[in-house]
Amino acid sequence: MNQYVRNLNRLEFVLTWACTGKCKHCSEGEHDVSGSCLDEKAAVRVIREVADAFQIKSLMTFGGEPLLQWKTVCSIHAAAREANIPSREIITNGYFTKDMEKMRAAVHELGQCGISGMLLSADAFHQETIPIEAVLQFAEAVLAEGIRVKMNPAWLVSAEADNPYNRETRKILRQFEQIGIGMADGNVIFPDGNAKIYLKEYFETGQEPENPYKEDPADVRAICIGPDGDVDVLGGSIYEKDILELLSEYSL
Repeated sequence: MNQYVRNLNRLEFVLTWACTGKCKHCSEGEHDVSGSCLDEKAAVRVIREVADAFQIKSLMTFGGEPLLQWKTVCSIHAAAREANIPSREIITNGYFTKDMEKMRAAVHELGQCGISGMLLSADAFHQETIPIEAVLQFAEAVLAEGIRVKMNPAWLVSAEADNPYNRETRKILRQFEQIGIGMADGNVIFPDGNAKIYLKEYFETGQEPENPYKEDPADVRAICIGPDGDVDVLGGSIYEKDILELLSEYSL
């Protein structure tokens, strides 16, 4: 086995970079509602092949807004369940349609496909452009389906910092606490993309922090596959080459 990937234990899939929000903290910069989407069959094939060759402990789907492609999300998590991957989570902002009946139908299928946990992104940044009423309805539907869900807010500077954005985020989180949804750790905003433009006064100049999500290239524990099929760290695309071949060929 390739020594650089021998400890691989996590798969991540970006369903699309399209998003329903226009968040000023987004590290990916501006999103559009269009754009490429992850191929369902290719993603399922990757799960089956990698889970058969490695001890994969967790899988996550996100975006953009992954539920813009909720049927593909369901197929991915169903395949992960069949492959006995124990942790199967999704990160979503909870707003992918204005049609509440369509939303409830999608949530029902999500409840059936094998998602083991959901992280719901709601905070001062998301709610500048995403109506909280729709997200609360989504959250209530998720609870009704028995899906384990926690809030996953974005904190500016730190979770403890006192600034207008964090104060507004705490107000928003209390609305979800009232319907029985607790909070995960969330994440501290990384100064990249939109955050570097719109929130620059909150970051120290000349001191770029290390990206906490960056993989050690000599000991790859997780791979992330984008909507265009590209595999970060490894290079190459699952649309052009088999994932096990990419893993085998990887070198520093």
